Amino acid sequence: MAAGLLFTVCLIVANIIEQKLIRIGPIEATAGLLIFPVSYIVNDLIAEVWGYRKARLIIWYGFAMNFLAVIIFRLSIWVPGSENFTHGDAFDLVLGNTLRITLASFAAFLVGSFLNAYVMSKMKILQRGRGFSIRAVVSTLIGEGADSIVFFTLAFYAIIPTKDMLVLVATQTAMKTAYEIIILPLTNVIVKRVKKIEGVDVYDEDISYNPLKIKDL
Repeated sequence: MAAGLLFTVCLIVANIIEQKLIRIGPIEATAGLLIFPVSYIVNDLIAEVWGYRKARLIIWYGFAMNFLAVIIFRLSIWVPGSENFTHGDAFDLVLGNTLRITLASFAAFLVGSFLNAYVMSKMKILQRGRGFSIRAVVSTLIGEGADSIVFFTLAFYAIIPTKDMLVLVATQTAMKTAYEIIILPLTNVIVKRVKKIEGVDVYDEDISYNPLKIKDL
């Protein structure tokens, strides 16, 4: 599934570029902002068209591939470099996130992604399929908010002041949600197009929302 591949690529790339701090006007953010919100848009697409079961599978698939990428990064750092490789420090700096940052990222991704898919699924039933734009924004706000809270708490608690951490959480959540709103017209077109091509529009009635029921397809 193309959507699943895009979802996974966004996660892996976001984790690599997350370390760079960028400035957008007066606001400082991480470079992950450039691509990470795309994963939530894809999450919205999958949950809207194929339902929560498919979103759950893609989330765990993305998690597994991201975990594999991290393991490969670690191995590539640990293996002794050739005398002809003169950029070892830069290589380690870019690919060698600390264990705390890595675990915080994994936990935040799972919490945020599952909340996003859950809210999309429940709101679709409540809205009887109407109002995709509203549930896309609300689910992103909740998912991205939870993601930011979990990540910054686990990664930076007792390292940076609580006040500064709360500012980071609010800023990241607001900017990622704004990203969703800006690109929403395109997302609407893609969702309608995919539904038409696939002939699918799933409503999650009588399903289990347990994140661990991966085999429940």
